Amino acid sequence: KPGDTVLDLGCGPANQLVQIARLNPAANFIGIDASQKMLDLAHDNVIRCGVSNVAFQQGHMERLGQFSDVSIDGVISTMSLHHLPDMAALRATCYEVRRILKPDGALYFADFGRLKRMATQRFFAEDRKSTQPAIFTVDYFNSLRAAFSLRDLTEASHVLGDRVKIHKTFLVPFLVVAKTGQRHTLEIEKRAAARSMYAALTPRQKYDLRDLSRFFRHGGLPLPFKPWQTTLHAIEPALQ
Repeated sequence: KPGDTVLDLGCGPANQLVQIARLNPAANFIGIDASQKMLDLAHDNVIRCGVSNVAFQQGHMERLGQFSDVSIDGVISTMSLHHLPDMAALRATCYEVRRILKPDGALYFADFGRLKRMATQRFFAEDRKSTQPAIFTVDYFNSLRAAFSLRDLTEASHVLGDRVKIHKTFLVPFLVVAKTGQRHTLEIEKRAAARSMYAALTPRQKYDLRDLSRFFRHGGLPLPFKPWQTTLHAIEPALQ
């Protein structure tokens, strides 16, 4: 909501955080990361993109002592939980989030789910290896290997309370989302901004976004707004 303070755990170079901050210019965001090098990249990224509602702090997501109890309106994390070393660190992160989050605060965590077979992990990592740097393919595979299982993420999230629900991509938990319910209707300005951001994507990115939204929708998590729709009640066109 406008005026909210939102904490991004493991913000890295802030690629995702910049996009979220752009969509929510009336909210304030704090990105934390254990790596100062990542925070240096994040700072440069924010300046380059002209985003003014983001600040950064160095720190660990499982130790948030710099934040007071019930002081944060929202906590987000995008593809960072798998960097935690073990279940103890994941549980500690969830306890810290519960401590700092206001009673009506919002939460949104998205990360890989650990797939059972190494062959499946390798398939996802190498699916487009001809179009991406080799180091990216290796890092992708290692991230899938390091991910927590759906059971792990569900168990750790219990401390966050009944308001937090776990969702996964249909058929296999390739991606897992833990989130509270939507707190308010998306304003016209945010819908327009989302359409503009979608329009700026490459055809491949647009395809992937819409394909991924289907896997989450069939897993029980529909998008609150589809940026490829030109009108509020437009029927979603089929993928080309």
